[in-house]
Amino acid sequence: MSTQVFRRKEPLMLREAPDQFPTRRLVVAVIVLLALIAALVLAAVSFRSGASTDTALAPTTEPHESDSWTLRAPEETPGVLRPLSPTADPETFARRVAAGLFDWDTASAISRNAYVERLVAVGDPSGESTPGLVADIAGYLPSNEAWRQLRSYSTRQRIEIESLSVPTLWEQALREAGPDGFAPGTTAYTVTGVRQRAGIWESEPVTSSHDIAFTAFIVCGPTYPECHLLRLSRLDQPLG
Repeated sequence: MSTQVFRRKEPLMLREAPDQFPTRRLVVAVIVLLALIAALVLAAVSFRSGASTDTALAPTTEPHESDSWTLRAPEETPGVLRPLSPTADPETFARRVAAGLFDWDTASAISRNAYVERLVAVGDPSGESTPGLVADIAGYLPSNEAWRQLRSYSTRQRIEIESLSVPTLWEQALREAGPDGFAPGTTAYTVTGVRQRAGIWESEPVTSSHDIAFTAFIVCGPTYPECHLLRLSRLDQPLG
């Protein structure tokens, strides 16, 4: 897959000539003032009567499990990210972790830290793996500074999952560790797919794509009734 690179250009600075017609400016100002008053009155009437039916569409903040961009109505609580849905199935959980890592939208009111906290919330309840998991997640999400820069381009991202499989080396590790080596229900899934990005550059939509691969180490039943995330491999360095 090819990746499109955004190149920064200096904006053109246009200097306007002084307005030589103060009377015209006064007329324009009066018209604008009247228009604002009319708009406020209309908004108040619409609010009281419940006549406002406009529903803006925005990219969903819920991790998707499809191969297409999804537009949905804004969240019921703006700025709040929906948690990852619990599941006892390890493969389903691995898919949701992948979506939690790669599906985000910088143009929404959701902060970068909210995406981190959502993933940490499904971490090992014992807390033993939490510091390492936080460090792992940092290698997948843009830094705070990069997030701010991507926001200026209204950048959003999603993952198209191509395959999930238990790595061969993990099966070997289980055999070598024996019955007391890992908590019951501990497993690993290697995810391969394509990271898709879209944004706005100079008022034009632009996209880019990049192949990705990683391994998620998780623990499910019988240790816990639901699956939890232990650690992540480095991005593009999955367990073989």
